[in-house]
Amino acid sequence: MRRQTCGIPNALNESGNAVAAETLTVDLGTETGPFHGGASGTLYGLYGDGVPSRAVVEGMYVRTVATKAQDGVQHPGADGLEILPSFVAAGGRDVYLYMTDILRGFPYEWPGATGEERLAGFVASVRKQVEQVLTMGELATHVVYVPFNEPEGNMFGEGEWSYDRTSWHTDPRHYFAAWRDVYRMIKDLHPDARIAGPNTCVLYPEVKGFLRFARDNDVLPDVITWHELSSPAEVRTNVAVYRSWERELGIGPLPLNLNEYAHNYHLSVPGQMIQWISAIEESKVDADMAYWNIAGNLNDSVVEANKANGQWWLFNAYGRLTGNTVAVTAPHPNVQYTLQGVATLDRDKRQARVLFGGSGGAAEVVVEHLDPETFGTTVHVRLQEIPWTGQLGSSGAPLTLREDELPVVDGRLALPLTDLDAMSAYQLILSPAGAPVSSLAGPRRTYEAEDAAYTGSGYVKNGPEGSPTDVDRFATSGGHHVGGLRTGSDLVLAFDVEVPRDGTYDIRVYANSHNQADLVREHGPTNVFLRVDGEDPRELLLPLGYKWAVWGHTDTTVHLTAGPHRITLAAQDPELGATRGDAVVDRIELAPRDTESLVTYDAVYAALGDGARVHGPSALLPRGGTVTFWVHAEHDGEAAVTLTGEGEGVLTVNGEEIDADPHREIPLFLAGGVNKVTVTATSDQLVVDRLSVGPSRGLLPTRTYRAGDGELTGTARVSAFSYATGGKAVDGVGRGPGNALTLTVTADRPGRHALTIRYANGEQPAGTHYNPDPVCRHADLTVNGDSTRRVLFPTTFHFNNFWQLAVPVTLQQGANTVTFTADELPDFDGTTKNTHGQRSAHAPVIDTVTVTPLAGRP
Repeated sequence: MRRQTCGIPNALNESGNAVAAETLTVDLGTETGPFHGGASGTLYGLYGDGVPSRAVVEGMYVRTVATKAQDGVQHPGADGLEILPSFVAAGGRDVYLYMTDILRGFPYEWPGATGEERLAGFVASVRKQVEQVLTMGELATHVVYVPFNEPEGNMFGEGEWSYDRTSWHTDPRHYFAAWRDVYRMIKDLHPDARIAGPNTCVLYPEVKGFLRFARDNDVLPDVITWHELSSPAEVRTNVAVYRSWERELGIGPLPLNLNEYAHNYHLSVPGQMIQWISAIEESKVDADMAYWNIAGNLNDSVVEANKANGQWWLFNAYGRLTGNTVAVTAPHPNVQYTLQGVATLDRDKRQARVLFGGSGGAAEVVVEHLDPETFGTTVHVRLQEIPWTGQLGSSGAPLTLREDELPVVDGRLALPLTDLDAMSAYQLILSPAGAPVSSLAGPRRTYEAEDAAYTGSGYVKNGPEGSPTDVDRFATSGGHHVGGLRTGSDLVLAFDVEVPRDGTYDIRVYANSHNQADLVREHGPTNVFLRVDGEDPRELLLPLGYKWAVWGHTDTTVHLTAGPHRITLAAQDPELGATRGDAVVDRIELAPRDTESLVTYDAVYAALGDGARVHGPSALLPRGGTVTFWVHAEHDGEAAVTLTGEGEGVLTVNGEEIDADPHREIPLFLAGGVNKVTVTATSDQLVVDRLSVGPSRGLLPTRTYRAGDGELTGTARVSAFSYATGGKAVDGVGRGPGNALTLTVTADRPGRHALTIRYANGEQPAGTHYNPDPVCRHADLTVNGDSTRRVLFPTTFHFNNFWQLAVPVTLQQGANTVTFTADELPDFDGTTKNTHGQRSAHAPVIDTVTVTPLAGRP
């Protein structure tokens, strides 16, 4: 069992003696340059417009995307020119176009009998790609061309698919000539083009020779790229080595993008990723997280289309840093798997922020040179935890662990902490005394599956999983997990827990079923049975994943009395039935739930724009100034939202302007997961204190329609799906407009509404290598015969696993017709099509459609 607390700074060693906590020192008197924010890049993180959602992309402050060439056949989705418009609209800066990913296979399978033939064919493809980019108008300025990817292991290596089976490390002539010729051709076609390279898998010593050649032939990359599939320590070391080469060769300094970083063991884990972030930010470079799994989830940051896991909230906190970075001294500088951090000072906001993590147990955070003119003699301290919630487990906003007002002694503040979780990251915010106070998170208790008692057959303890010595495997709490809850077993896992007081508690079961496993492929999610003290049986559907040991969670709520209890997970229940499928369990988590309190978001800690500034405990907005809150909602549906402050403003939720007085409680539709809520001042001055979000009051009229009750044409049909509503849903929509579903839905008033579509999508063609490569299906959605909108639906990992996606539409008062069709998208030329099953012609399986106004009446 682990318990998250904050306390005294000492820990006990194995002999039971007190040992000093390690110290992370933040020096606010030593500024190291403007905050850069470069670590938030992604490789194949965007599938298409809507996967992930616009709010999720904006809230992660994604600067750069590396992705495949338009119409490439390396992986499904993520076509460079298809993601370009929505990414730029979401605030993105640059799309790095992997031009080699026009090809199949890895190493790349470029056609041709000889090296000369292969290169000539590839050069022709590069020409076509540049010509396509030039049709994008102003958006073309956001494209960076990457002509070769990992040339040492692909086109100019020693393998079957290389130019002549001679590595450019040994003889670089062919590679250097190809780089020169392709570079010049791109610049001739697109004079303002930016070209990136050499894009090696590490910073080889031979890269120095590449730079010398490029300098001498006037073909230097505009951006230097390589991959850091190593450790955060190598980031700092290699950036320093490269900068020394620049000085020696008399070039640059050029922008750097480390366009693949981190491994499976690191991704999704805030305590691991903060170590990478700190190194990347200190180096002031851009970097893109590596693509090991599926496209369109920001490298294991996003759940479904619009939900965040712990890693997303870490990058949200990172992207909201402002001002200048300051010197941070770690207890073990530049050593991975130890306590590391990054910090900023914003004198205008009178705030300092520290993001740290990477080590469990006790620590002390010391902040030095707190300027009394900025902070006064007493500072307000807010400490938050950003916990790991699995690769596919959604997460709420960071948990506030501590709020204090503490004296500053000789410009110094020491904050002792205990029971830190190595898988979590933490945020410390310092501001002048009198800042707002939020409610503290209740105690969370974690119980490992491998520590649970068990009875029955089929039990197996799996692991160890990912570790510092095996970074290709996935992070797993405690390093082990338990299997055996499967078809035909009678296994029971028993967790002995204890709670401090009577109340309502959330039980969160971290588990996974591999969607391609034999016992899972046929039926879908694995069902198991939970009881508390042998009573109150309930069936839980455990999450599906793209591989084993990829963790999500299933949650349920129970009422517990103070004291000990036994929670069991079983493959059989005498009242409810038996398990179908095959699941592994990592841990369970227990936390108190307050179902009635408001969740508050303080304006002084929110994102301020267009002249908005901190003014005491509030944000002060001039006319046109903005304050943006990133609001979490557990589910799609109504919430009661209130803005506290003085003055006039307009509320915008996920890009939809709300016609209501924001200072009064408004019933609003919030999408499950991340919501971008922006207040824009319409008076000369608007004071904003906070945004409060409460539970539904039942004020938004909501109607749900079964897809099977609609009008079906062509191949569209009602089919049996055991986890659909009533056991049936509509399949077969697609391959042309003649195969359609049309529903008639009713709106009480005209205006903007949410269509919440319950759907399933299990389409997954064969991958080329380690990536599972599921496909997003789409629906061409038409309302009342007006213009059609294409909506992407991310994979649910099985056609019998149903998720929800909310889509805003305009409805007229009374009856409205909503039609779903689909067809396969052609390539960029409008005629040819993908020949590897990477673009679906079908809509997802559709279960229900729920209609809800976006807001209550003004």
